Amino acid sequence: MSNTILHKAATRGHADHGWLDSYHSFSFAGYYNPERTQFGVLRVLNDDMVAGGRGFGSHPHDNMEIISIPLEGSLVHEDNMGHKEVVSAGEIQVMSTGSGVFHSEYNNSPDKPVKFLQIWLFPNKLNVEPRYDQVKIDREKGDNQLQQLISPYRSEEGSWIYQDAWFFSGHFDTDKEFTYEKKKGENGVYLFVLKGSFTTDGQKLESRDGLGITGSGVIRLKSLEPDSEILIMDVPMENKIK
Repeated sequence: MSNTILHKAATRGHADHGWLDSYHSFSFAGYYNPERTQFGVLRVLNDDMVAGGRGFGSHPHDNMEIISIPLEGSLVHEDNMGHKEVVSAGEIQVMSTGSGVFHSEYNNSPDKPVKFLQIWLFPNKLNVEPRYDQVKIDREKGDNQLQQLISPYRSEEGSWIYQDAWFFSGHFDTDKEFTYEKKKGENGVYLFVLKGSFTTDGQKLESRDGLGITGSGVIRLKSLEPDSEILIMDVPMENKIK
């Protein structure tokens, strides 16, 4: 038997700083909801839009797996590990911040906004040597099927993190039915609709809606609109430090 928790897009936390327009699926910065602090090890899911020429100055992180997914435009990333990279829509960026990292992120365009997801997960290994990774997503592999973006394994498709978590995405034509089978029995699955709409077990999910599912091993979904796109995050509900 599965249990679900629905986070409709309009119920998310919201902060508009002018240069930054951010929606928070979980408690973050000035937004605190005791019923939305995390979903298992999934701690932050921010849906950000940064104005042209603006961004986040150098700031620290430690002991967090940070995944950035540009949706429109591109970001310039710079860190104290020596990286200066441009991360664009169609790519994902991963940082294992471990024992400590300073980094900055700026919109690569002087006049057009950049839209991206910023996702944080608690790691299962503490104080590791910080690392940076950036991989390109082959959009064709996610055409009417799920494509792996993140896993715990260095040898698998996409990037890897210090956590028993898997991320998949896919874009689907209207009325396509598909299933997702959970990778580990004790994990939960968090669905996040990037655009379009889907149904699962009678529940309709629209753009930027989130649905956390625990207990169920197989999740059945159906797309309802052309080019509907979804992100699936399969994450431990309890963090076991290794």
